[in-house]
Amino acid sequence: MGMPRYYGWRIIFTLAITETISYGIIYYAFSVMLAPMAADTGWSRAELTGGFSLALLVTGAMAFPIGSWVDKHGTRALMTAGSIGASILVILWSQVTTLPAFYLVWIGLGVCGAMVFYEPAFAAAATWFTRQRAKALATITFAAGLASTIFVPLSDLLMRTYGWRDATLILGILLAATTILPHAVILRRRPQDLGLFPDGDAHDTRVVHAKAAQPDATLRHALHSRVFWLMTFAFAVAGFSASAIRVHFIPYLTDSGIDSSTAAAASGAIGLMQVLGRVIFAPLDSRLPSRIIAAGIFSMQAAAMMVLFLGVTPLVIVIFVVVFGTAYGAQTLARPSMIAETFGSAHYGRISSVLSIFTTITGTVAPLVAALSFDITGSYDLLLILIVGLAVLSTGVMLYARAPQVDLTRAAASPSQSTS
Repeated sequence: MGMPRYYGWRIIFTLAITETISYGIIYYAFSVMLAPMAADTGWSRAELTGGFSLALLVTGAMAFPIGSWVDKHGTRALMTAGSIGASILVILWSQVTTLPAFYLVWIGLGVCGAMVFYEPAFAAAATWFTRQRAKALATITFAAGLASTIFVPLSDLLMRTYGWRDATLILGILLAATTILPHAVILRRRPQDLGLFPDGDAHDTRVVHAKAAQPDATLRHALHSRVFWLMTFAFAVAGFSASAIRVHFIPYLTDSGIDSSTAAAASGAIGLMQVLGRVIFAPLDSRLPSRIIAAGIFSMQAAAMMVLFLGVTPLVIVIFVVVFGTAYGAQTLARPSMIAETFGSAHYGRISSVLSIFTTITGTVAPLVAALSFDITGSYDLLLILIVGLAVLSTGVMLYARAPQVDLTRAAASPSQSTS
């Protein structure tokens, strides 16, 4: 009964829709347009993919300034401006005739992606929710997890009907029509601005809940804490491991004798399992420390990869897809939940952005390392050993990453170091 009445849920439902559309158009439509773009322009797929990869790196590089803005000003102006810029750039993408112009468009989309993707949305959830934070995060990512399911077929239909240029133009107009006004009209900085408290409680109950007992730490305090760097290392290493196999899963299967259509279906099924993982995570987050949940997720990832050593059979593929997909989806929620639980929400944007920089780098580099490993050895065997080892390592590190509550309490209470 209380969910629809608390304004925070209006924000979460809005972000669930806009994140789905933003990811669907800015991120997933590219793969659909890749082949027809190459055929039309004469640019190689490597040249085109280079622009997309550059955008991902720019998104990672923008994490800290975006996080700082969110902490100081909230998400409303940022995400509105990001939607306006992204819409214009997608429309410009449909008109590009030179490779430098194409790269400039994607550099701009990298900046706009940082302004509208998960990080600012997660910051909003961390600000508006404490006890129900996991449910809020799961709501956003449950919807956005279907972005590829919705927008890959839609983009393909538009591309086959109108050609890639007009299809991209239509997507740019759709992005503008569905994300700009919701961000501008619905988003608000914090519940206190509307005379509310987190979770819609009648009074501020954050201090009495175990999950929120930790005071808000500044960026300086987080960077000087052992737990932050252990968390960063664990998520970056686990992200490297997951990204390497996620990107190369289809060629791994086809090299093992699986036909391409079955391999594609198996890869697509991982996306559906990601949604399942997020549904499972939400109730667990209110019962267990995020550190324990994250360690469990990383151990599931390691177990899924170990199964591949048994040989590629239908049963092995099913087990891998279910276990890995579930872990991969839950990992998306575990990171923001653990940051907010450990360091509070006041400086969430900046603290999260630093961690995001490292996970973006490892996630971007991992597919390249995997490709080099295959080129050198002629198989994925060495890669499998490496990524299993890294997943096990991340599990152990996360179990060791216990927050020093007393130190952080003193740090956050210190008036002489109240800025970051």
